[in-house]
Amino acid sequence: MLSNIEIKPNVGYGDIKFGMDMDKLAKIVGEPEEIISFDDDEELNIVILHYWEKGFSVFMDGITRQVVAGIEFDNPDSKLYGEKIIGKGEDEIIAFMKSNGHSDYEIELEESDKRYSFDDGMMDFFFVNGKLEYMNFGVLVDEEGNIETV
Repeated sequence: MLSNIEIKPNVGYGDIKFGMDMDKLAKIVGEPEEIISFDDDEELNIVILHYWEKGFSVFMDGITRQVVAGIEFDNPDSKLYGEKIIGKGEDEIIAFMKSNGHSDYEIELEESDKRYSFDDGMMDFFFVNGKLEYMNFGVLVDEEGNIETV
């Protein structure tokens, strides 16, 4: 059971650490409620593990060894830099991120939401009707499942 849901950019989500394999992940959070696999391409082998009841999904990446490479969550109790962020407004998140050393970002409008992307920390914030609906963050992983340093 995942009791710590602190977001740590470039590190992980509570006890879930980037670079962790699927067996270790299962020992911490149990079996996912849904598994989606994208392995049609020799260059792309991503598996998404959805933990709907717990409010997060884990992206596994790597060709020869799959490891945790990304996490997406909408759990309102999750904290980034010690503060709950789900439901905050766009201006609040921008000010919050700047106060935590992240000032460079890009904005992209999507069908039903707006995405703010911070390359430092590979963090994306998704807003619906001006409020943070969900966030994802991750690391780059090579085909052997090793975390790449930027």
